[in-house]
Amino acid sequence: MISPHFPPDTTAGAHRVRLLAPHLEEYGWRPTVLSVDARDYEGSLDPELAALVPQSLRVHRCRALPVGSTRLFGVGDLGLRAYWGLRQASRWLLSQQDFDALFITLYPTYPALLGPKLKRRFGLPFVLDYQDPWVGAWGRTVGGGAGGKPDLRSRLSRRLATWLEPRAVRSTDALTAVSARTYEEIFERHPELTERPSAAIPLGGEAADFAAVRDAPQANGYFDPNDGDFHLCYVGTLLPLGFETLRALLAAVARLREGQPAIYARLRLHFFGTSNQTTIRTEPRVLPIAGEFGIEERVSEHPARIPYLDALRVLTQASAVLMMGSSERHYTASKLYPGILARRPLPRARSAIYSPPPAERRPSDW
Repeated sequence: MISPHFPPDTTAGAHRVRLLAPHLEEYGWRPTVLSVDARDYEGSLDPELAALVPQSLRVHRCRALPVGSTRLFGVGDLGLRAYWGLRQASRWLLSQQDFDALFITLYPTYPALLGPKLKRRFGLPFVLDYQDPWVGAWGRTVGGGAGGKPDLRSRLSRRLATWLEPRAVRSTDALTAVSARTYEEIFERHPELTERPSAAIPLGGEAADFAAVRDAPQANGYFDPNDGDFHLCYVGTLLPLGFETLRALLAAVARLREGQPAIYARLRLHFFGTSNQTTIRTEPRVLPIAGEFGIEERVSEHPARIPYLDALRVLTQASAVLMMGSSERHYTASKLYPGILARRPLPRARSAIYSPPPAERRPSDW
């Protein structure tokens, strides 16, 4: 299982294989994870997150080019920096032991190009896993330009993606993705792959993670859950095509201020990790819009990503959890559950894969 991002790396991509791999032995697979040496990650490291990885899981690491050097040439992508190291380590592992399958998850995207090469050389099935679309809205409707508009760099990035994706995806023996819509869009781009085996494996929650929070109770450090206010919390990136959703939410809060001032006075909205960056100097994305609606007094924002267990403490101590998507189709085409999940005891779970609630449960039960 090739996953350049893996604990103690704190980026969102580190969780995909972390959640899947420990459960595969229940289904007859013995996984080996190939990732990048912790010294070569650009962002902050999270030792608490690394401690959640079972010691029994075999993890092999390779070096990547130092980001301090590659940034001089405008390259920071971990997939590019680690490509050669992943290639060499993959060849060594596959020459030392017989494996039954090769699983590569993206993002980043460039390591997916190892799949066809390793499949040809070692003759094993290749499964490509999509955490996000390789060819999506970036460079078409959103980008790095003013106001989140496409710029030259994002357009070139998209052009490169449309050229590279077929070279990887046509060599696959199966496709998996976080949602059915994600791989359906691949089939629309490549109709010849429609009969390729595929499966949606949603990003799940791990019961052991919540057990770790319960076993070492701490205050979340951002708000007091017992102060009498209603704390509505969002943890995650504010996506480029998610601002319309945000504006709808804040407009509703502004209406609440006019129509139900007593309720408004108790409502607190907290946003964490909206920039998807780890630096504390990141500019806020929510507060300026809250100011436009005149409700910034009820809104707090921590734009930088917070450590994983801190995020779980925020979510479990919140009065309610806010989940916001975007207008991208792969985020919204699947069956959705109510956006605000009231605090309730967490169910026991033995798998990292999320199972929807029984059909007879009403939205009010959440």
